[in-house]
Parts: sequence; structure tokens; C-alpha cells
Amino acid sequence: MLDFPRWKTIGIGIILLLGVLFSIPSFLTEKQFEALPGFAQAKVNLGLDLAGGSHLLLEADLDDLAKTQLSNMEKTVRTAMRGERGPDDDIAIGELSTDGGRISFLVRDQTQLDEARERLFRETQGAAMTGQRDWNIDIVDSTRIVLNPTGAGRTQAISQAMDTARDIIDRRVNSLGTREPTIIRQGDDRIVVQVPGLQDPQALKDLIGKTARLEFRMVDANADPNEAAAGRVPVGSEIVPYAPGEGNGAAFEVLRRQVMISGEQLIDAQQSFDPQNNQPVVTIRFDSGGSSTFARVTAQNVGRRFAMVLDGQVLSAPSINEPILGGSAQISGSFTVATANNLAISLRSGALPVKMEVVEERTVTPELGADSIRKGAIAGIIATVAVLVFMILVYGRFGVYANIALLFNIGLIVAIMAAFNATLTLPGIAGFVLTIGAAVDANVLINERIREELKRGRRIFQAVDVGYSEASRAIFDANITNVIAAGLMFWFGSGPIKGFAVVLTIGIITSVFTAVTVTRLFAARWLHKTRPTALNI
Repeated sequence: MLDFPRWKTIGIGIILLLGVLFSIPSFLTEKQFEALPGFAQAKVNLGLDLAGGSHLLLEADLDDLAKTQLSNMEKTVRTAMRGERGPDDDIAIGELSTDGGRISFLVRDQTQLDEARERLFRETQGAAMTGQRDWNIDIVDSTRIVLNPTGAGRTQAISQAMDTARDIIDRRVNSLGTREPTIIRQGDDRIVVQVPGLQDPQALKDLIGKTARLEFRMVDANADPNEAAAGRVPVGSEIVPYAPGEGNGAAFEVLRRQVMISGEQLIDAQQSFDPQNNQPVVTIRFDSGGSSTFARVTAQNVGRRFAMVLDGQVLSAPSINEPILGGSAQISGSFTVATANNLAISLRSGALPVKMEVVEERTVTPELGADSIRKGAIAGIIATVAVLVFMILVYGRFGVYANIALLFNIGLIVAIMAAFNATLTLPGIAGFVLTIGAAVDANVLINERIREELKRGRRIFQAVDVGYSEASRAIFDANITNVIAAGLMFWFGSGPIKGFAVVLTIGIITSVFTAVTVTRLFAARWLHKTRPTALNI
């Protein structure tokens, strides 16, 4: 246990040196940090409670999700009734109804009823492990098919939509250039968003609150304006209002329900400027399938108008002067550079599958965060000094070794957190302080075991060797249970609890290394060099 080959000594020294070097950037000022070379610009980020920032609690509009689910299934039904082998394989159906939150339609040829039901059955899926499918398919009056969403299907749709919404919000928030936002689900239909360092909650709300569902739909040229003003439109069309400030005095457009191309086929969206009037616009680019569809539809409708619809509101409805073959388009409107950039981010990150409403908003000021840092630092300093003094008074030289290892341990914790771009919160500081006490606990076990071996009459080398060997087993067993507990806190916890678990886990791993291996190296080198005849411990 007390033999350290040269390669092992050098390896331990390199690890400790790297820990010290990579912990230094976290203690520098912002100006000093920015002057460092790129490879050294890694530091521990401060959480919302330390750096200040914005906190939002978002709640999903489940009624909107149900409408979206119904709309998606309507498209699926229409596609399923079109045969894969051409028009001869189509199943003719009557007008499709979505009244009452269900889909109902008539199969014109009764002999195709079973085939229609079989096609629809293939489009449904199992709802998790419930044994149910997400949609029930019933035949009514021998000619009509009715699809109803099941309870298990709704639950699964909500869960999938919330997971997707969390990922999309994460991409949007990170596009702001913020570091380490906390974005987690809360309950079945809520998402918590915490962004350290962001002092403009309105900009955050504008960005993540936008559903960003982009659709291109044809204007119904056959609609009578007077009839539309009275709320009556042709079958297959609907009234869609203009966005505020758009439409040049018009309040709405009558659009065909069928979406010719949607934002799901976008591959890029960037804020740019219109070369004709230098106004901010958003330039979008479609994937190969979207490009070919856009080219075909515009070629077939030259001279007609189409509308760009964002979140259920018309942005513009220009005429198609010629086929648009390049796979790109330009969205114009009453944009500023900031709003155009936010729209580009929203489109790039994807459409939210459900509308999100802000139900709680909090702003933590930097002053409050600075006060938290100061109090946390005071607690850490007091704890560290108390431990250092105690170890020296009780264990003498071996206490000094434990203290040096403790300082290296602090550097390693900070360096590892910086390497993973981790965020430090107030609970994280609590975990940090806790690891300071736990770090020397291993040395207490080792030193007490060495004392016992000396009292039994063992020689100094043998007592130290047995002390480290026997105590290491108890140290590893105790810390493995601590790591398991921290892992469970990270897995089942959220936000602050996860921060505490992360710091605690890193601290446990580094403390075992420094308390057992590093102090043993110090003790071994001292014993081999001085060959003491007595040991005061």
C-alpha cells in the first residue's frame, strides 16, 4: 500500500495540477475570463438563485392539444383513404365531420367499409402499456365510420406533446446565448423555465410563448366577401383573421382548410432584410419534399393568391406571379429586427405541439444573487477553516496531509464542474460544504485505524500500511451508498435537488481519491525519506 512507482506518482501529480489549473477560471472576473485562450474558457456557471435571472411557469392549453390531435387524425384519414396504387385504389368518402371532438365520415361504397376500417386501424397505435389503442374505430348505421380518441390515447398524446415542448423550449432558450437554463416538466401539463442572467422576462415570454405553426394555404377565390362577413363560407374553407397590423385594412381572409405546405418541412429560417425596402424579414428554406411540393403548387396556381399563416393568423396573402422553384420563401410583415429574429428562432427550433400560457413569473435580481453568493462563501470559508484547524490539532502531521488533500479536493470539484459546464446553485453550495466535511471523514477513519494499530504494538510502517488497507474498505462501502443516494436524488429530483446531487456526487468521488490516494502518497514519501522511530498521531 505504501509503494508508489514513479509513473503512479507522476500521474497523481498531473491530475492534481490539472485540477488546480482548470479551477482557476471559475474564480476570475468576467474581463479576466474573456482574456483567456479558448481552450481554458470553462468555468462553473451560477444558477438563477446566485446570478439572478427569470423564472417562468408555463401551462399547456389541453383544449388546443385536443384540436391539434383531431386535425392531425383528419389529415391521416384523408391520406389513408387515398390508395397507394393510384386512383383505382381510392376509397370514396362523404364530407368529413369533426364535431364533438370525434371524426365521422360516410363510406360511399358499402363493400369498401371493411377495407376502410382496416386502413384506419393500421394508422392507430397502442397507448403505452394500457392495452388500449389511441383511437377507437366504430361503424355506425352500416355505412359511417366514427373515430373517438381514447382516454389512454389522450394521456399518451399529452405526455408526448409535453416532452416535445420541453425540448423545443430548450432549443429556443439556448438560441438566446444563455448558459445552463433549467427547463423541466412539472406535473402533467406544466413546464418550469429558469434562465440565469436574463433580466428581460418579457423577451423570454415572447420567444417561448409563440407556438410558431407556419402554414401556406390557398385563398378561396370563390368566397363571397359579403357572405364571409356574415360568417358563411364555402365547404372546405374557413375564416382566418389577419395578425395585428397586417392586412392593409382587411380583417380576415377566407382560406382553404387544406394546408399545401407546413413549417414541419422547414430546414432553416434566418432573419434578413428585404432588398427592395430594407425592411426586416424572415427567409425560410424547405427540405427536398417541401421544395418540390411548393414548386408544384405554385406552378398550378399562377395568378391566384396564397396566404402565410402563423399561429392561426394571416401574415400576408400575396399573388403567385410565377412558380417558386428555389425551395425558399420570404416572410414579411410588421417586423422589427428583434421580432424577426425571434420568429426565425421559433421556426428553426420547430413548432410547439401545444400552446403554452405563462401562469407564474418571477425575476431574481443580481443583487439578491450576490447576497446569496456572499452568504454561501462565508459558510464555506467557516466550514473549511474549522475543519482545517480541527485536523491539525487532532492528528498533527497526518492532519496537515489531510488538509492539503482537502484543498486539492476543492480544486478538483470546481475543475470537473467547469469541464461539464455545470451550474452551481444554493443547494449546490450546500452540497459543496457537505463534501468538505465528508472529505476529511475518510482521513479520520484512516488515522484512527493507524492509532489502533500502533497501540497493538505494530511497527510504524506496518501500522500505517494496515491502517490505510483496512480503513479503505469501510470508506469505499460508505461512499458507494452515498453515491447511490445522490444518484436517486438526481434521477427523481428536479432543479435544486439535482444541483445538490451533482455536486455531492462529484465531491464524493474526488474526496475518496484525495483522502485515500493523495494522503497515502504524502505519508509514504515522508516515511521512506525520514524513517521515523516514533509517530505522534
